[in-house]
Amino acid sequence: MSHLGPVDEPDKRTLRRAFLAARNRLTPDDLREAAEALAGRALALPEVAGARAVAAYVSVGAEPGTLALLDALRARGVRVLLPALLPDNDLDWGEYTGPDSLARVRHGGRMELWEPAGARLGPDAVTGADVVLLPGVAVDGRGLRLGRGGGSYDRVLARLTAAGAHPALLVLLYDREVVAHVPAQPHDRPVDAVVTPSGVRRFR
Repeated sequence: MSHLGPVDEPDKRTLRRAFLAARNRLTPDDLREAAEALAGRALALPEVAGARAVAAYVSVGAEPGTLALLDALRARGVRVLLPALLPDNDLDWGEYTGPDSLARVRHGGRMELWEPAGARLGPDAVTGADVVLLPGVAVDGRGLRLGRGGGSYDRVLARLTAAGAHPALLVLLYDREVVAHVPAQPHDRPVDAVVTPSGVRRFR
């Protein structure tokens, strides 16, 4: 289910392609250094430092790396939830207990994802998280996020709202992906902060 309107969609597609092309030019060293910096910045955030449960995701390809952060959270005793993509693009959740708890899953012709291999906890499990890490390709000065275009996290955000849940919403990006403006719809919900290798920017 995507809420993107016909006017914004071409603009979003064009922007998304440009940001993803830039990511694909990063070297393995760039990716490793960024992932280490992102983990350090995120772990220092008060919201993350005090979290008992964090809903996250496993980065793939040239996405800002999350595995170092996931392992650090686990080492602190934090419960880490990871998404599993459902056929309708909604997300179920499972627990991350280390690299052995992941399975590589291909969804149709799309990219392979690393998903939790263990028991499924249901789509509502995310409502128990203190922090939710949202994937994206850009965020603007209002805190509005440009996602990957599948609509899965629109559903997550709607589910949080319906449950009256108010976790900290964070997006991990590269520095150049914090921009002045991204196309948005009235329903789009801003994130609380963006974490980049060089720092943290809060929006509210």
